[in-house]
Amino acid sequence: MAGVGERGAMGERGWAADAALQPPFDVVEPRVLSAPLIFDSPHSGSRYPQRFLAASRLDALTLRRSEDAFVDELFLPCVALGAPLLRAHFPRAFLDVNREPFELDPQMFEGSLPESANTRSLRVAAGLGVIPRVVGDAQPIYKGRIAVADALERIAAFHRPYHQRLGGLVERARARFGMAILIDCHSMPSNLAEVGALDFVLGDQFGASAAGWVVDALEAALLARGYRVRRNKPYAGGFITDRYGAPANARHAVQIEINRALYMDERRMVKLERARTLAEALFAAAEALVARVVVELGAGRLAAE
Repeated sequence: MAGVGERGAMGERGWAADAALQPPFDVVEPRVLSAPLIFDSPHSGSRYPQRFLAASRLDALTLRRSEDAFVDELFLPCVALGAPLLRAHFPRAFLDVNREPFELDPQMFEGSLPESANTRSLRVAAGLGVIPRVVGDAQPIYKGRIAVADALERIAAFHRPYHQRLGGLVERARARFGMAILIDCHSMPSNLAEVGALDFVLGDQFGASAAGWVVDALEAALLARGYRVRRNKPYAGGFITDRYGAPANARHAVQIEINRALYMDERRMVKLERARTLAEALFAAAEALVARVVVELGAGRLAAE
């Protein structure tokens, strides 16, 4: 198969019609919507289109190491608390919805980027824009440049609908309960120097994306189970917490980063048996947050919903 630079726009046949990417995401709804929490797992997708793999200079396993593998499965039991889970099926290496929609790296593309493109962010400089240039330890993904039309097609077909769905879930919770609490679910490689001594990093943009009591409840529950927890360093949050976290408007967003060594073999990309213990701890933390919500809203208000 011809490389990206030879073909021009890989999107000629339409990424939105690619069977590997259908559906691009889904929402696991609770039997009864009874809590203002929303869980989203934007980086756990593992469906790789063949055309994307053919255009990459990396093998599938190397690409997969950029995933927050199995994170959606870890949080799935939390749906039983009365809250939905939104999970992406497209992979992060293909499109990253935790970036601004036009956070684009000009050195990746053939053609002129839109004037609205953010080409100078730190994430773009690191090769981690909305269409990532690298994975892992700065390994380039593509054999050649990508047509700008290809990038714009991915954004329109996947980034925009994902955020329309996520925004709808947040607003539904706020309308029904008077507040919305988005839990943005991620994982972090254990081999990073700043991560090795940590089990969890809770990111609230240094207090800008969530009220203190939201993070307090999660942190206390995790500490009670013996986990090592830090706030905001090295991860304070990304585009999702920026976009949806507005405590003054009763919208709270917290990013949870989980040390992958707690639940998976990172080299083989295999979930381990101890993932069950971790899932139980995450459920307990979410349950503690729901209990705190009852206090904040008043038991009568939540019970009546």
